[in-house]
Amino acid sequence: MPETSENDFQTLHEIVRAAHGVLDRNLWDYVTGATETETTQRRNRLALDRLGFRPRVLRDVSRIDPSADFLGYRIPSPVLLAPVGGLESLRMSGGVAVAEGAGQAGFPFFLSSVTQSGLEAVAAAATGPKVFQLYVRGDESWVDDHARRAIESGYDAFCLTVDSAIYSRRERDIANRFSKPWRGNTPGMEYQAALNWDQVHRFRSKHAIPLILKGIATAEDADLACQAGVDMVYVSNHGGRQLDHGVGSLDVLPEIVQAVAGRARIVVDGGISRGSDVVKAIIAGADYVGIGRLYCYGLAAAGAAGVVRVLELLQEEIVECLGLLGVTSMAELDASFLRPAEPVVVPHALSAFPLLDLPPQRYER
Repeated sequence: MPETSENDFQTLHEIVRAAHGVLDRNLWDYVTGATETETTQRRNRLALDRLGFRPRVLRDVSRIDPSADFLGYRIPSPVLLAPVGGLESLRMSGGVAVAEGAGQAGFPFFLSSVTQSGLEAVAAAATGPKVFQLYVRGDESWVDDHARRAIESGYDAFCLTVDSAIYSRRERDIANRFSKPWRGNTPGMEYQAALNWDQVHRFRSKHAIPLILKGIATAEDADLACQAGVDMVYVSNHGGRQLDHGVGSLDVLPEIVQAVAGRARIVVDGGISRGSDVVKAIIAGADYVGIGRLYCYGLAAAGAAGVVRVLELLQEEIVECLGLLGVTSMAELDASFLRPAEPVVVPHALSAFPLLDLPPQRYER
């Protein structure tokens, strides 16, 4: 597919629709699906939809700057690209394409260890902040080797995913008899199941690189993470792809913010699809907001250029949202800008895009 231009995609809807047209049924269901009843995924979206804005008016919003600091970088807004496995299935050299797109747009990206391009090749393509995320598939020396390689390749932080001790039953994939080619018969998954707090403490004491724990969903674990000296607590339920009947990420965020109490930075993801979602998450106490499926649609639709365009459109929505709330920066936001509200749509993976007009069987069952 030829590279896109700004005029090709004027809304996020159009990018999602283009991805739907490119991906086959297996890959579309892989990207949009979740585990078992998909309740956790829907609750991610519901948690966002149950919050409404309280805008202020007659304020000078002629100059809006949503930028933020991230590991020594100034980034356009507090948005990062979450780790996603199997990017090569969406676009050849997917990890490299995401690194190029994120770098061009100036946003941080997390590279999943389940990426065929490899951490060195992706690092060589990156021009902006980058984090390496690891699924543990070996012993302590195996982990240490990945930490060494990440440090030598210039990654700005190291992320351990901690909500994947058991690989979940993703029934869309099972129903499609879809065997993910990038997973294969990967040995060593028992090491992820055995991952524990002692190993987190060991990593923190041994390696001089900022450490992020991804998959924190309770105040208790957030406190333990801070006691272990992590630099960022990443609030996530894996986009609803691991534990079914979990609580939406934005619903658990307040207790985690209280437990962290400023000892670490806080990242949150889960259903983030629009600029208004990003703003809600920042108001609720997050320092950074992760997107996953959203940039995957851009990658599938148009490679690195599609990733860039997703980030451009998301940035436009963030700026618009801030201006209409009556603020000029993220620092001006506080709890007074949010209140409970009744959702107006049934939540699902694509409910933030009501103009898609896709065949329902492609994303709802």
